[in-house]
Amino acid sequence: ALVRWLQAQWSERDGVRRRAVPAMFGIFGHGNVLGLGQAIVQEGAELPLHQPKNEQAMVHTAMGYAKAARRLQTLACTASIGPGATNMLTGAATATVNRLPVLLLPADTFASRRSGVVLQQLEHPIEADVSVNDAFRPLSRHFDRIARPEQLLSALPAAMRVLLDPAETGAVTVALHQDVLGEVAEFPTSFFAP
Repeated sequence: ALVRWLQAQWSERDGVRRRAVPAMFGIFGHGNVLGLGQAIVQEGAELPLHQPKNEQAMVHTAMGYAKAARRLQTLACTASIGPGATNMLTGAATATVNRLPVLLLPADTFASRRSGVVLQQLEHPIEADVSVNDAFRPLSRHFDRIARPEQLLSALPAAMRVLLDPAETGAVTVALHQDVLGEVAEFPTSFFAP
C-alpha cells in the first residue's frame, strides 16, 4: 500500500505536474528488507530504487534533489532499524532546519514485541515502547509510527501535506514496525488515486 500510494502522489505549480516522490533510496537489512523491499519489487514499477552505500549520504542527496526541484519533489529514504536509522538523524536535522522536504521511512521494532531484541536493534533498556526512531521526533517536522496497516490511511496523507507545504516542510519520518510491513490489509481503491 505504501509503495503504491507513493507512486500516485503529485505536486503541481504553474500548470506543471510532477511526481512528488519519483524514486527511493534504500539500504536494506532487518526490519525493511522483507516488507518494503518485497513491495518495491512487486509494486514499484514507477518508483525506482537506488541503493547508496551510506544512510547519511542518501538523506543529504535527497535534500539536494529537493532543493534542485524547488521543494516540489523529494526522494524517499529507507534504512534498517538500529545503526541504519541512526545514520539518517543528521540529515533529518539538516532538512528540517533548512525546510527541505525529505521522506524518511526507517524500519522499527516489532509492534507485537514477540521477537525480543533483534541484532543491532537499539531499544531503551527499561522502556519497551521506545526505539532509536524516537530520536527522529525532535528532528522531524512530522513524525508517525505505523503500528497497524490501516494507520497508513491517515498517516500518509498527513505526511505528504507537510512535505509539500513550503512553510512547514522538512524531514517527515514515518517509522515502520517490521512485523506490520508484512501484514495483509485491505485499502479502498480511492486511496491509490492520483
